[in-house]
Amino acid sequence: MSNTPIKINRRSAHITEGKSRAPNRSMYYAMGYQEGDFVKPMVGVANGHSTITPCNSGLQKLADAAVAGIEEAGGNAQIFGTPTISDGMSMGTEGMKYSLISREVISDCIETCVGGQWMDGVLVVGGCDKNMPGGMMGMLRANVPAIYVYGGTILPGHFKGKDLNIVSVFEAVGENAAGKLSDADLREIEMRAIPGTGSCGGMYTANTMSSSFEALGMSLPYSSTMANPHDETQNSAKEAAKVLIEAIKKDLKPRDIVTKKAIENAVAVIMATGGSTNAVLHFLAIAHTAEVDWTIDDFERMRRKIPVICDLKPSGKYLAVDLHKAGGIPQVMKVLLKAGLLHGDCMTITGKTVAENLADIPDTPRADQDVIRPIDKPMYAQGHLAILKGNLSPEGCVAKITGLKNPVITGPARVFDDEQSALKAVLDGKIKAGDVMVLRYLGPKGGPGMPEMLAPTSALIGAGLGESVGLITDGRFSGGTWGMVVGHVAPEAAVGGTIALIHEGDSITIDAHQLVLQLNVSDAEIAQRRAAWQPPTPRYTRGVQAKFARNSSSASKGAVLDLF
Repeated sequence: MSNTPIKINRRSAHITEGKSRAPNRSMYYAMGYQEGDFVKPMVGVANGHSTITPCNSGLQKLADAAVAGIEEAGGNAQIFGTPTISDGMSMGTEGMKYSLISREVISDCIETCVGGQWMDGVLVVGGCDKNMPGGMMGMLRANVPAIYVYGGTILPGHFKGKDLNIVSVFEAVGENAAGKLSDADLREIEMRAIPGTGSCGGMYTANTMSSSFEALGMSLPYSSTMANPHDETQNSAKEAAKVLIEAIKKDLKPRDIVTKKAIENAVAVIMATGGSTNAVLHFLAIAHTAEVDWTIDDFERMRRKIPVICDLKPSGKYLAVDLHKAGGIPQVMKVLLKAGLLHGDCMTITGKTVAENLADIPDTPRADQDVIRPIDKPMYAQGHLAILKGNLSPEGCVAKITGLKNPVITGPARVFDDEQSALKAVLDGKIKAGDVMVLRYLGPKGGPGMPEMLAPTSALIGAGLGESVGLITDGRFSGGTWGMVVGHVAPEAAVGGTIALIHEGDSITIDAHQLVLQLNVSDAEIAQRRAAWQPPTPRYTRGVQAKFARNSSSASKGAVLDLF
């Protein structure tokens, strides 16, 4: 690769303009730079490696491979760190309230380092759930040529002939509480479910977001479903670095790629693969950051026309590693493209269009697998992430309706103002078939930080109540959640949303067929309750929790902090 200066080399130009830049160069010499390095592009590597979680503990080898690729392609790599929070580890604790906040911290880190160091491009390496949207938002804010490198999924654990993953543990807790699983077997599942490095194995939030980024055009084909322990992840990271150098030469920026049509492609893949409810929240935030006109109603518009064609956990049979073997996201995209459900003319970070990237992919899935189905034999004729509205959520909320025989329930409210008491009620057998659990004051402002409810929802599944008990919340759900659940209820309880006015025993209707979430109480009674309602005292008054609570937008707007 030639050392010829790249025309848009912002940082190199900044540090080579005459004698006044000598102090800048001196600091680079201290890190081993040579004179010839200053004509090369300065490329950031936002490294999410940490030993906090198995999702991120295998990222250093990918960052190292990316650095090698940057240097081989004629660039200078500048490594900086980004933090992570383990959703799986913090689930059900006060720590879970930092998860969504970490999305903003990660994006702030990337914007700050790329802008502060005037980098020519950035490669982001991430693993756990918020690494993806945080990384994408940071890339879009900085808007220099950029590429996302996903750390890869985990391999399955095994016990008694069954594949295990993180959700297996949460559901096993419910089975154990219901007397369906022995203490010894619960212990074995706990020990075997997570066999090594990589992100949670189903089409949960991390794999949903990585798959959508591949469809968005911001990651390399096939990269979103690779397993972290496999060598192909390092090879892909190195190739991504070389692709980024070419993008820098062409001045191909994130906002050139992340258009409304590209977001439609990403959401089409989310629907087709049965992805996480969190994708709704995150793509609202991503679109906001990219300044793309996109609302919560666009998800419902997409849902109506995109079938679910992949049989993936949490409500299906297979894991991301199985999807990869079956042809990965390129095969899913080609099926959608052939059916006229994808925009083939969208540009991608490879410098090719979506259609050009998929040119050699078969039009139909292989016959020797059933992870990806033909378009005329889908799991479901329409997408699974339904946007419900009604007097309980006039701004909209999200229901995940895959795996349910009948996504309709009317029942008495069982009201909880925190997650822990709700979980205890399930484990103590106090929740019965036909109940509708209400978990509130857990939204972006009320939580604060909109924690996920995997513990109570998994306990319901383990207790055999997944189909017969409804659960609504202004908080979020793990990508591993399924059942009669509705999240992101907006307006949230902390700002006086109707969810704050529910009384124990009130009748509530969840109807995913009619797209309705309704409190069956008269308007006059609701008005009387609203007049008597008082906002709660803020749970935090200092630090990141307080800043998030004060600045966060509604979940219906992505819970972003800069909607001014």
